[in-house]
Amino acid sequence: MIQDDRMISFINSLDSGHSPLLAAIEKEAVTGNVPVIRKEMQGLLKFMVAAFAPEKILEVGTATGFSALLMWEASGKKCKITTIEKYEKRIPVARENLKRAGAESCIELIEGDADEVLDNLKGTYPMIFMDAAKGQYLHFLPKVTRLLADGGILITDNVLQEGDICESRYAVTRRNRTIHSRMREYLYQLTHSDVYETVLLNIGDGVALSVKHQ
Repeated sequence: MIQDDRMISFINSLDSGHSPLLAAIEKEAVTGNVPVIRKEMQGLLKFMVAAFAPEKILEVGTATGFSALLMWEASGKKCKITTIEKYEKRIPVARENLKRAGAESCIELIEGDADEVLDNLKGTYPMIFMDAAKGQYLHFLPKVTRLLADGGILITDNVLQEGDICESRYAVTRRNRTIHSRMREYLYQLTHSDVYETVLLNIGDGVALSVKHQ
């Protein structure tokens, strides 16, 4: 497999870019040290939205609203997005960015802990994007499975933990061992589930694409 910085830089150099507003929001997030999905993940997410053309998307983890707006633009500004964020300092920034984009009527930002919000959501979504606290993915799995429509796709970002996921738990720092073991269990459940067909991709910090059986 070809995987080095020069190749990644070359692939990223071919990206068609974003709208001026989305590019500005990304730059502001980077300047403010707010995590933003990596270029490779941005491209994959735009492709998945264009390919599946979901009418609705559920996002777990809003941050500044960049990824929600990315998906909205990729849909031709046609899909409805529900996004969840609990970090109080980021919520006003996300709301302002949605307002700047004129997306307030299309992107619903729900404030609160995803653990509780997911329990209270009704209906199903053809696409769910999970980009929240990695240590909670395993706990969220049955909740997002309930909300994912049959034939729908669950996209989970940051599953390889900068490569630490393939290491022994004793090879990672003590403070990361719980997250490491939970992520391993999460990936095992996805790949050995009767509910999902899952593929893991070594792009960005790793992504799991899981289709729910109909």
